[in-house]
Amino acid sequence: MNATKSQPKKIVEIIDKHRPDLSEFEDIYKDFHKHPELGTKEERTSGIIAKRLKEAGFEVHEKIGGHGLAAVLRRGDGPTVLLRADMDALAVEEETDLPYKSTVPKTMHACGHDMHVTCLLAAAKLLNDAKSEWSGTLICVFQHNEENGAGAKAMVDDGLYKKVPKPDVALGQHVSHMKTGMLAIGPGIALSAADSFKVTIHGRSGHGSQPENCIDPIVIASSIVVRLQTVVSRVVAPSDSVVVTCGSFHGGESENAIPDEVELKLNIRTQSEHVRGRVIEAVKRIIKAECEAGGCSQPPDIEPTSRFPLTENDPKIVDKLHDAFKPVFGDIPSTSGMVSGSEDFSDLSTPHDIPYAFWFFGGTDEKKWDDAVKNDTVNLLPHNHSAKFAPVIQPTLKAGSDALALAALTFLKT
Repeated sequence: MNATKSQPKKIVEIIDKHRPDLSEFEDIYKDFHKHPELGTKEERTSGIIAKRLKEAGFEVHEKIGGHGLAAVLRRGDGPTVLLRADMDALAVEEETDLPYKSTVPKTMHACGHDMHVTCLLAAAKLLNDAKSEWSGTLICVFQHNEENGAGAKAMVDDGLYKKVPKPDVALGQHVSHMKTGMLAIGPGIALSAADSFKVTIHGRSGHGSQPENCIDPIVIASSIVVRLQTVVSRVVAPSDSVVVTCGSFHGGESENAIPDEVELKLNIRTQSEHVRGRVIEAVKRIIKAECEAGGCSQPPDIEPTSRFPLTENDPKIVDKLHDAFKPVFGDIPSTSGMVSGSEDFSDLSTPHDIPYAFWFFGGTDEKKWDDAVKNDTVNLLPHNHSAKFAPVIQPTLKAGSDALALAALTFLKT
């Protein structure tokens, strides 16, 4: 896995020599965008990927932990490198005017996973066409169910590394609202850990005109939502990055009836295991205390619904990638500790002590980005998970596929 200072130039030459005709992949991207599939339902998407890679001569393993698949290209002795793309869409009604907008009601590739898949397919073709230029083993993982934080773990639990070799390094990327053609990577924390909970507060229903005969779960839940923000301001240090969000609050049907219960959905984001444990403990303590203070008929139900691990880039891997990326992408902004979003990519690596790195590449039209920077309106650009999120196909596709190929060749033997 040694990367020398002379390698970047050689790798760029390999990329330029073997880059495929991307017009074919532009059409593939449009097809994926038109036909999004939610997590655990990526059957069409994974089927198209498997067919293409089998025809290209890859060793393909399907239905790993669900609709996950892994494709292997063996080229003799050398390092084993894993490239990963996620496949699932979101339950979002698309609000773009694209000619290739989603044809599936209330389902959209609002997080760019269609771009991730297409970039990895293009990179796989490039690396296959360039196979005389490198040795080692390439693994392309197309992961299902990332949005629920479950796909990567499901693949590992289903024996991913019994079906394919354990990699020496794992590499992944994510399209973002940055300017197209830009790339950002940094050592250390790249993405936050995230924990979600469903909380049920139990009251006692009755008529709104007789609150003395009721236990009002709406008032109790409201106190909980407000009090939870003191976790951020008073439980943890100002230097610790923590977000506590109540994104769903449901209770009652009538304006003059106090309901039996209220359901809250909470999301907690942290950037260290120590802080994570402290924040979760404080959140649970506040919920239980407010319910007791309000005289709830029974203790609250606090049910974990999802967990995303911390994504923490290996500094040595990042250093080598930075050297490889700079000749192509120029100045590389650092992402260290700046992104509060979450990913399950590291679940492919952490349980097996596999070093990894994860980076971001831009998808916003260059003029729109420059205008937004000039007018201080970058925050108004469509971000990931927006119903208007629509990366420009080029040069986003070229940048994303080049980045994956560059990264792989940095660690394969060239």
